[in-house]
Amino acid sequence: MKRAVFLALVATFLACSSAPAQSPSDVAARIGNRPVTVKELDERWRAADPSDQTETIQKLYDGRRNALEEIVADMLLADAAKARGLSQAAYVESEVTKRVTPVTDAEVAAFYQANIGQMQGRSLEVMGPAITRYLTEEQEKTARAALVTELRKTGPPVRMMMDAPRFEVDLEDSDPSIGNAKAPVTIIEFSDFQCPFCLRVAPTMKKIRATYGDKVRVVWKDFPLTQIHPQAFKAGEAGHCAAEQGKFWEYHDQLFGNQQALMPDDLKKYATTIGLDAERFGSCLDMSKHAEVVRNGVAQGTRLGVNSTPTVFVNGRRVSGAQPYEVFAAVIDEELSRK
Repeated sequence: MKRAVFLALVATFLACSSAPAQSPSDVAARIGNRPVTVKELDERWRAADPSDQTETIQKLYDGRRNALEEIVADMLLADAAKARGLSQAAYVESEVTKRVTPVTDAEVAAFYQANIGQMQGRSLEVMGPAITRYLTEEQEKTARAALVTELRKTGPPVRMMMDAPRFEVDLEDSDPSIGNAKAPVTIIEFSDFQCPFCLRVAPTMKKIRATYGDKVRVVWKDFPLTQIHPQAFKAGEAGHCAAEQGKFWEYHDQLFGNQQALMPDDLKKYATTIGLDAERFGSCLDMSKHAEVVRNGVAQGTRLGVNSTPTVFVNGRRVSGAQPYEVFAAVIDEELSRK
């Protein structure tokens, strides 16, 4: 049933164009007397390249959603500029200028150090002007977005008639979760304990839980990127060994707090730190008791087109990467308003 729902969503989104919409049962072609349905094409595409299929569906929605946001912003800015007797460009410039502060030498130096691997050996003196421009432009973008957010509070209501694509993610008894099992919003995170971007989003998930309380449930799915994170798979196993003793989330925090030390001896040390039965944990880890659970997470994520971490599904809506809290909050708020 879930597979059928997914394929129906695929067909719907791929048909959202000026061409007539096609349902999965529609015939896309005939080879002699043999009909080939849209469903058959989608199943073949999904089997051959699930990531490409998911990306295509998501990209179509994201492109349209971004275009809608720009149309709304233009309308709000034009109305505000008219009320002030200014051109839209002059109004935006005056408002953005109020919100932007000069980039300091300390900020430039900090950015340089944080991204030194991408500087290709060039000095701070050489890269300084480019970094300053970049940081200034980022401030301006943030300021414009804040201005639009303020205008939306008093502007005309925006009613979304276009639903986001949703993907069915099966939940297993072995999936660690926290929060109300009957919460109206379920957040499923495909993650990797050695991934720096997963570390970055971990505080965001905590803030979501603190803000929304019983309205959200967070579920963990293993997706270790073993080609670039060789300790991640064993760390995933260790997480489930901790879950056996009812302390997955405490152990989760230990691993993200010690991402540079995830060898088996380290994993056992962290178990002791949070008060787990060391002998039971060590035996679980040494015998790779939960290796199949970790592999199942990878297989499920792959079928859903997951190819990077973190990849999060909020009631089936995909959010990729270490997005800021505001991005998740906007999706959660939309889902709560639907309920």
